[in-house]
Amino acid sequence: MPNLGYEIEDFRYHTWQVTGWSSLKNRITGPEFEVGVIWNSKDPTVYISHNAHHRFTAEEPDWGFHRFYDQSKLFVPSNNHTHSLIENNACNITAFVRIIKDPTGVLWHNFENYDSRKMTGYINLNKRGTTDYINVELQLLYSIKYFRKAMYQIPTEDDDPVKSIPLAMQKIFYQLQISDTPVETTELTKSFGWNSTTCLIQHDVNEFDRVLLGYLENKMKNINADDTISKLFVGKMKSYIRCVNINYESSRIEDYYDISLEVKGSQTLNDSFMNYIREEFCEGDNKYQTESYGLQDAKKGLIFESFPSVLRIQLKRFEYDMQNNTVVKITDRLEYPMEIDLQRYLSPDSDKSKPHNYLLHGVIVHCDGLRKNGYHVFLKPEKDGKWFKFDDNRVIPITDKEVLGKGVETPNAIDSTYMLIYIRESDIDFVLSPILAEDIPKHLQKRLDEEKALYEQKKKEVEECHLYLSIKIVTPAIFECYQGFDLVNFDNQLYPLSNVPLFKILKTETYEIFKTMVAHKFEIPVEQIRFWIFVNRQNKTIRPDDPITDDYLSMTMDEIHTKMAPKQKDWKLFLEVANPINGEIWFPPTESSSHILVFIKYFNPDTQSLEGLGHLYVKKSGKIGDIIPILCEKKEFPPHTPLKIYEEIKPNMIEEMKLNLTFQKSEIQDGDIICFQKALTEEEIQEYTDAGRIHDLPIFYESLFMRIIIQFKPKYLTVDREQKPEFELVLNKQYTYDDIAKHVAAHLSADPLKLRFTKAHPTTSTPKTVIKRTTTKTLSKILQNTFISLLYYEMLDISIEELENKRFFKVCWLGTTVKKETVIDIHISKAAKVNEFFKIIERKLALKPTCMIRLYSVLNCIIQEEYDINDTIDKIQEQMTLYAEEIPQDEIKLDVNDKVIQVYHFTKEPLRVHGIPFKFVIKAGELFSETKLRLKLRLGMNEKDFSKVKVAIVQALSYTKSQYINDNVILSDYGLTDELLGLDHVAE
Repeated sequence: MPNLGYEIEDFRYHTWQVTGWSSLKNRITGPEFEVGVIWNSKDPTVYISHNAHHRFTAEEPDWGFHRFYDQSKLFVPSNNHTHSLIENNACNITAFVRIIKDPTGVLWHNFENYDSRKMTGYINLNKRGTTDYINVELQLLYSIKYFRKAMYQIPTEDDDPVKSIPLAMQKIFYQLQISDTPVETTELTKSFGWNSTTCLIQHDVNEFDRVLLGYLENKMKNINADDTISKLFVGKMKSYIRCVNINYESSRIEDYYDISLEVKGSQTLNDSFMNYIREEFCEGDNKYQTESYGLQDAKKGLIFESFPSVLRIQLKRFEYDMQNNTVVKITDRLEYPMEIDLQRYLSPDSDKSKPHNYLLHGVIVHCDGLRKNGYHVFLKPEKDGKWFKFDDNRVIPITDKEVLGKGVETPNAIDSTYMLIYIRESDIDFVLSPILAEDIPKHLQKRLDEEKALYEQKKKEVEECHLYLSIKIVTPAIFECYQGFDLVNFDNQLYPLSNVPLFKILKTETYEIFKTMVAHKFEIPVEQIRFWIFVNRQNKTIRPDDPITDDYLSMTMDEIHTKMAPKQKDWKLFLEVANPINGEIWFPPTESSSHILVFIKYFNPDTQSLEGLGHLYVKKSGKIGDIIPILCEKKEFPPHTPLKIYEEIKPNMIEEMKLNLTFQKSEIQDGDIICFQKALTEEEIQEYTDAGRIHDLPIFYESLFMRIIIQFKPKYLTVDREQKPEFELVLNKQYTYDDIAKHVAAHLSADPLKLRFTKAHPTTSTPKTVIKRTTTKTLSKILQNTFISLLYYEMLDISIEELENKRFFKVCWLGTTVKKETVIDIHISKAAKVNEFFKIIERKLALKPTCMIRLYSVLNCIIQEEYDINDTIDKIQEQMTLYAEEIPQDEIKLDVNDKVIQVYHFTKEPLRVHGIPFKFVIKAGELFSETKLRLKLRLGMNEKDFSKVKVAIVQALSYTKSQYINDNVILSDYGLTDELLGLDHVAE
């Protein structure tokens, strides 16, 4: 039987001797088993076996195999045996049953209906997108009870949880204490300024921790928890250079919040610590320049002055793979202990009055796999408690073996310890001190009670929604200030939505009750109101069409809805208010078809706006011109002011009406919209034109049609909410880049020339393509094929003109010994050539005009390209490091058989690169011993240091093979083509 790595509690087996095989029924029941074997009753070496493991529960009381062996093979000898499994109609079936001790209570659990709180006393957080790194960090901080108490001390009673990070965290911490189900983090991510798309972006848990703790440290200032972060997490580290031959040391002591240790090349945590504090020698040409004693041999290094109460250790799991141009994960195993004494890593002068024994408190694990990719955490929340695994939305008990990375491997995944959290043993009582009732702000429970009540109310509404009618009611006041097509905008997201009140009423209530409820809400006498039902017309407009009369007062709302608007899920009604005339209320009778309900809009060219002037009842037989005095009266114009009257037929069809036609001839019907403006003189038209104003109502409607709501978001988000806000602007589809920038700048009180915009990805809504200011596209063209009206913005430190027309470079100027002498900042036009680059370098370094300069780009310590004087600046890629140097004389005076190759530095393995690569001349026929002398001079190294350098020929494409060279060879005889010359030595 296989060894599953668990302690065995009991072991039994039973053999079932089966005879008369051919006469057995089709189905018979044998004993339950974990491992079963069928074997020849005369020859035990002829057998077939299978094994499985199972957790037996009331829900799953049996377990076995659906297919054990091919029936046709039972009677045929196999595997060089002379006997078959069944001979003489008989065989033996043996069941081996092994009872395993369950150290955690969840071994082989299927986790159906699993209750984390009941099993462990803890619950986890729900994962949103790829926010497991947030969940891991929150669980860790929550488990440090001293930190939790400090969080509760931040005043948040008047905060909004979607805008306040401290309040959102307090609520999460409190819910983790009292809830029985996984806790949501939506409010917290919203308080960061993130949306659902941002939550899909995976981040590093340690980077997130640094930003979050930095923000919270600032929030804890000037309260009782002022020094919490430093008290818990901050230690001190000294970097030093100590002279060997004289009594002189230069040092600097700095705070640290975590330690980042190497995994590669280390087997244990102690190896990583020792590697971290290992001293390096500064000697030869690398001597240390002191202020008073000149150049001196010295040792430089890092040493710890103190360790914090809670020590966070990040293990370096990722490095750049130069060969494949990608970041790869280091999956090497690193052993770490449950308990460690850190005193050996302290400075001799440090305070050792307190013991430095640390206990493992948490392990953050990074997982790469087909089924899972992200983080989970092992925590020991109590000093003498158990270990638990917080993963996805559940918490399970685990063994010490699993905590130390010796548990069962995850299928199809690579789990790697990423962070270790240790607590000083002597501080553990205060770090994990119990949370008392008085530690928790009282307003948290009040908030949660209110939110729970609201949740239950909404839940009830959802459950009972089929019992209610939802009705949107458009009032005259809404129509009066509306700027757009139709009476209001119900749901067209491209334009500003109207704030239309929503009413809910039981379907069984009568129309009379509904009228009374609405009249009371708007404080209007019930006899003065009547409702009209909005309908969707074929021309894509929505207009009031049919009134609900008092004949329906006794009918239920459901009956009216079924009769008058059966296809409308949500009812939309216009609230008609009749003002008393001579003390009487009058609504035109619906039986008579002589009157038409029309709505009136006025266009004011001075304010460039529309004004809703309510509604009119006009006679079908009346002429259009008959209403001019009424319209003039509504605007307090003289009675016979010349007007131009139009019908708003649909958004792209605003037609002038003929004044001598009747309303019936003009095909006016209930719900139609009539618009008007003053008839302007030529002089007035010119004045509006000169002022850049629209003077004509149809053209104004065209401008409305060109309006679009654009959502603007800051391109770069941070957890501390220092970023600029999100906002919406109503813009014109014909706006140019500069028009957009002008309006955004006005909203942000910024310089329009220091704004840059980026289009959003059409499916993920993440930033995608930077929009060039030089584009000739209008806003509608910019957004074409994106399906979303979203732009990201950046606020720049320099002008967009300068940013788009110039490029900025940092160039490392090398001396004659391939050592960085100075860094030159260069701002140059994108249209310039490399020759202009050289002129700037010559001017800044005061070089001779005859000086010949080489400019080359380096990526990961390998030369990628050398640039010609006629190359354009655009050829230089952004991610490259640039080096410039004066071309050596032996290269300028190159003989016909000489060759120039690239030299680079590595340590032991050709891919472990470092240092500055350079070009070097291989002289034809030169002994390598002489070549080495030139190399030593070029590198500026002394004899002692250069003796430690081994030289090898390395294949340029693979970087896997290296051929080391001795002094007696002639390098030019190797016929080098694409190879590199590699210098194998320890990095300085």
